[in-house]
Amino acid sequence: MRIVSLVPSLTKTLADLGLPKEHLVGRTPWCIYPENYVADIPVIGGTKTPNIGKIMALNPDLVIMDKEENPLEVFNELKKKGIDCFVTEVESPLDVPEMLRSLGKRINCETIGEKIAASIEQELEHKIASTGPKVAAMIWHDPLMCVSPTRYSGAILELCGFIVPDFEPNGNGYPVVTTNHLIEHGIEGMLLSSEPHNFALEEGEAISERVVLEGGQQIWNVCIDGEALTWFGTHTLHGLKEFKALCEDLKMKAS
Repeated sequence: MRIVSLVPSLTKTLADLGLPKEHLVGRTPWCIYPENYVADIPVIGGTKTPNIGKIMALNPDLVIMDKEENPLEVFNELKKKGIDCFVTEVESPLDVPEMLRSLGKRINCETIGEKIAASIEQELEHKIASTGPKVAAMIWHDPLMCVSPTRYSGAILELCGFIVPDFEPNGNGYPVVTTNHLIEHGIEGMLLSSEPHNFALEEGEAISERVVLEGGQQIWNVCIDGEALTWFGTHTLHGLKEFKALCEDLKMKAS
C-alpha cells in the first residue's frame, strides 16, 4: 500500500499504528515525527497547498486528509482523479478512538489501532469535571485569537478540567479576542500555545497588563505545548495526560 499523508498528527499516528515506513510515500513539511520515520519521505507541499501533480506522480493507493486541516478543493481534485482518500473529522478527543479503529482497519494495523483506542477511552473515563480555572488558549497574536470549546483544542482542555468560554458561538471556532472579551468572560488565565504562533510569556503578560489598565482582573499566563493542544490521533493520549496534570497543578497553586 502506498500512502500520502497531508496531516502532521496523522503521519505520526500512521507510524504509531505500525505502518511500515516504506508504505508512506509522501508527506507535508510539517509531518516531522517520528524523525527517523519521515526523514527520507518526499515532501509534496503544505497542508493547505499540496502539489496535486507531485501526489499523482507517487501513484498513491490512499491519501490521508482531515476535513479542517485540508481544503475541500484538494479533496475534490483528488477524487476527480480517482484517488482514494481517508478523511478524518475530529472535533473532540471523544472522536479519536473510533477514528483510530477505522484508520487502523484501513491500513491493516487493526490490532495496534484497537489497543491505542482502548487506552484513550480508558483515559477519557477518568475525565475531570470542568470546574476551572477559566482560561483562554491563545493560538495567534495578530490578530489575537484563541480556541473555542467546539474545536478539538478547546474540547481537550474542557475534558481535562478547564473552563473554556465560547467568545463567538456562531463563529468558526477560532475567535478574534479583545481585552473586553477577557474581562467580560472573567478569564483567570491565558494558555499560550507554541503553535501555530510560538507565544513568548512576555506577549501574554503584555495582554494581561492591558486588561488591568482597562479596569479588568489580573490574568496569569502559562506557556503550553501546541502539539499537545492540537495534534489529534495517537498523540491525544499524551495531550490528555499533560493537560490533566496542568489543570490539577494550577488548581493546587490557586488553593
